Amino acid sequence: MKKLLKSLMVAAVAFAITGCGGSGESKANKPVTMSGSTSMEKMMTAMNEAYYNETNNEATAEYTGSGAGIEAVLAGSVNIGNASRALKDEEKAKGAVENIVAIDGIAIVVDKANGVENLTKEQLAKIYTGEVTNWSELGGENQNIVVIGREAGSGTRGAFEEILKVENNCKYAQEIDSTGAVMAKVASIPGAIGYVSLDVVDDTVKALKIEGVVGNEENIKAGTYALQRPFVMVTKGEISEQDQSVQDYFKFVQSDKGQEIIKSVGLITVD
Repeated sequence: MKKLLKSLMVAAVAFAITGCGGSGESKANKPVTMSGSTSMEKMMTAMNEAYYNETNNEATAEYTGSGAGIEAVLAGSVNIGNASRALKDEEKAKGAVENIVAIDGIAIVVDKANGVENLTKEQLAKIYTGEVTNWSELGGENQNIVVIGREAGSGTRGAFEEILKVENNCKYAQEIDSTGAVMAKVASIPGAIGYVSLDVVDDTVKALKIEGVVGNEENIKAGTYALQRPFVMVTKGEISEQDQSVQDYFKFVQSDKGQEIIKSVGLITVD
C-alpha cells in the first residue's frame, strides 16, 4: 500500500510539472517566430531583447526581406511577417492583416563629398529612372550618378518606388540585399545615391533634404517630409485569432515599454 501511495505521489508531481501535453512548455511560452524586413532589424533586435528580459519568453526574427516575410506568415512557417511597407490588396485577400507598429522615414543618402543638399521628388524620380545621370544637372559637380537600390522584394524599395510612382521603371547600377550594405556602398562610391531607413543614417553618408525638408520625426509627424512608410507586423488573421504567445507579444509592443523602444531606435510611434 505504501509503495502504491508513493507511486501515485510521484506521478502527481510529474503531471504537475509537465502538464497534460507532457512538453513542460505552456502555450503562452511558445517562442514567437518572425521573418521579413531588414529595415526593421534594429527595432526588432531591441524589442525582442526587452521582451525576453521582461517576460522570460523568446521572440526570434530572421531578416529575409518584406516580401519573403509576408509569404512566410501566409504559409504558416512563422507567426509574424515583418514588412517595411503597406500591404498590397492581393496580400490582404490571402488573409494577411496589416498591424502598423511604427512609422519610418526613408532617407536619401549620398557620399559625404557630394555638394548637392536638396532634391525634389521629381528630380529624385528622374535619377532613378535614368533621365538624369550626372550631378551637374542638379547643381553639383560634373560626376556620374551611381544609382544604388535594394533588391526586388525589399519593403524599402517597394515603398520608395510607390511614393515616387516609378515602379518597374528604375535603372539601378547595383541592387543590394540589405540596408547596411546600401549604406556601405554609398559611403564608398563617389557619386553614389541610395535610399535607406531614416533610423540607420550615420555620419558615414550625407542625408539630403527632400523638397527642402529635413527628414526627422517632427517633419514626418507634420506630414511635410515626403518619404515615409509604415513598419508593419503582419499576421494571418487578426491578432485576436493568434496563439496566446503572439497576442502577448503584441501587448508588449503596444505597452509603454514597447513604445519607448520604438522611439529609442529613431522611429515614430503610431498614435
